Amino acid sequence: MSTPPNPPDRRLDINAAAGPLAELFAVDLTLATVQCDGCAVTTDLARYDVYADGPGLVIRCRGCDHVVLRYSTAGGRLRLDMTGTRLLILPGAGSGAAARPGS
Repeated sequence: MSTPPNPPDRRLDINAAAGPLAELFAVDLTLATVQCDGCAVTTDLARYDVYADGPGLVIRCRGCDHVVLRYSTAGGRLRLDMTGTRLLILPGAGSGAAARPGS
């Protein structure tokens, strides 16, 4: 009998991810590097265009105008939609600068 790919004894509850996820979202996302899912250009998030005239923020690629990120709050909840982002590269702990692709 073969072993299932995800045997029950390997499963943890969500608390096992709480620490790593807190690290991820404790960084300044404006220092991130983003790859647009529309045209595959990878550049600093600071080089994308921000539109803040709606109920939230919309960040678009300057090259193809594709939406890479949407951010809004409502009813005490935060919504972060990154379906237009192929890759998000965050600065490492204590580095103070965004990591570059291939580094």
